Amino acid sequence: MQRLRKVLEFYNRHKTVLGYSTVSLLTAASEEIFSSVVFRCPCNSGNMLYGSFFLIVPAFILFLLGYMVNTRIWRLLTGSCPLKKCCDCSLSGTCAQFCQVLVLVTARALVAPLTWIAVALLSSDFYVCAASGNSRLKDLVCKDRGQECQDQLFKIPCDEELSRNIPNVFRSLQAESQLIGWFLIACITAVALISTCISHCCSPVSYLQLKFWKIYSEKEQELFKIKAKEHATNLAEINTNCFFEGTEPVSFQTPKNEDWKNISFFFTLNSQEQYYSMIHKYVNTTRDKSAKSEEGCQSPTGVEVVDKTHSST
Repeated sequence: MQRLRKVLEFYNRHKTVLGYSTVSLLTAASEEIFSSVVFRCPCNSGNMLYGSFFLIVPAFILFLLGYMVNTRIWRLLTGSCPLKKCCDCSLSGTCAQFCQVLVLVTARALVAPLTWIAVALLSSDFYVCAASGNSRLKDLVCKDRGQECQDQLFKIPCDEELSRNIPNVFRSLQAESQLIGWFLIACITAVALISTCISHCCSPVSYLQLKFWKIYSEKEQELFKIKAKEHATNLAEINTNCFFEGTEPVSFQTPKNEDWKNISFFFTLNSQEQYYSMIHKYVNTTRDKSAKSEEGCQSPTGVEVVDKTHSST
């Protein structure tokens, strides 16, 4: 039990890194399966098109899937263009906030496609197939050597004997593919490091407060799901009982549409206000408004002051 608890704590502490690592490993495994089972280079004039499709199209599909499974983009778009206001379609929040969310969503969606391209380039199967049908390679290798040389270039990815007979071309294509792959990995690592440094430098709060905010956000989301499920279950039970038993519904407090809208906006840490989420901000601002309204109701009006003065005389 103690080991299981330690494993869960380790998972919660490194959930983001483990998630990205899992996506990368699954993508790499999928690429290996595709290259060994599905991919079959035609070894003709269609090499360039076929190899490029296997290198780029699966990455593009993974990129789109990354957008589809990311809840941030749906949270940003949901309710931004209602049918009653279709002519006045505006995204929730400011343009800067929209761009910030879009950058974060795009960065997360790029993990799988970039992993696919990097692994494919390191294995070099797709690149060798595509490059063997490239007109530049034909002009470089087969200059003044006729159609037979071009046909041999097309067959390089499929014929091992031919690859041994023309080792320089085959190995140079493999080397080019692997060099591009390592260069891509280096660029991704550098961009990730630079963006992390910039985000930490531009943080409006200190390091420990930022860690506290992340812990708070995770716990709030967990509790919100539990409470929402419990609340929805109770409401559904009341309504179904009233429907089948024909009884009057009892009063049941649910948040208003405006309340849901207020907590659905994206939250950004602010050094001027010590709030950690939209729910936190909503709860405190609502409490402040109710306190002010109570003070206004309790303050005596001019008529009450006059009545008190007359009663004392």
